[in-house]
Amino acid sequence: MADEEKARIIARLKRIEGQIRGLQRMIDEERGCEEIITQMTAARAALDSAAQIVLRHHMGQCLAQTDPEQRERNLQKALDLLFKTRA
Repeated sequence: MADEEKARIIARLKRIEGQIRGLQRMIDEERGCEEIITQMTAARAALDSAAQIVLRHHMGQCLAQTDPEQRERNLQKALDLLFKTRA
């Protein structure tokens, strides 16, 4: 994975970490349920976005294989990962 891409993912994960800490504070402060759920939804969307970047990189590597059998196996693994992110 390229350094620039890795840095983008790390930056996203740090923002997500901040969102999660904010959620903890909201719960400690007994904020409204609707507000908490809205923030949880935003954190989940941010995590999904980071997962898509990692998966896109992984799929690119899978398709770059020159051996057709290996490419097929790797593609199946990548698809399995995709389905896990959607579960």
